[in-house]
Amino acid sequence: MFSAETLQKFAREVDKYPAAHKQSAVMACLALAQEELAWLPPEAIEKVAEYLGMPVMAAYEVATFYNMYDLKPVGKYKITVCTNLPCALSGGYHAGDYLQKKLGIGYGETTADGKYTLKEGECMGACGDAPVMIVNNRSMCSHMHPEQIDKLLEDCQ
Repeated sequence: MFSAETLQKFAREVDKYPAAHKQSAVMACLALAQEELAWLPPEAIEKVAEYLGMPVMAAYEVATFYNMYDLKPVGKYKITVCTNLPCALSGGYHAGDYLQKKLGIGYGETTADGKYTLKEGECMGACGDAPVMIVNNRSMCSHMHPEQIDKLLEDCQ
């Protein structure tokens, strides 16, 4: 199911832990699986659990707890808007509303062209930079007011 390159990356992550604790690499391995597949279908979660020698349910618990894992296909650009209280009070709700109107979708939805998925997220650890968004679990964007949101969408073209 996974490429040789991804399996090598799994092995590097597992090597960071004592042999008896290789399950500690579950978050990294799930992220690598998602990086290769663009989302985490059930079979991928099961294969990661098998690779790490852990119960499948334990891997599912991790995959369903953290919002960076996608259990259904997402757009090319997944934009996660922080709506935790500090961001919400500093424009997070307005930024989310602006994005929803601009893209014509709600949270948890993907545009018809498959380009954008919009997610609502919890604290991203940058309250002083609110409102904050993360693109594809990798790029944090700060002070996301309408002008900056328009620029972000333009950059995604």
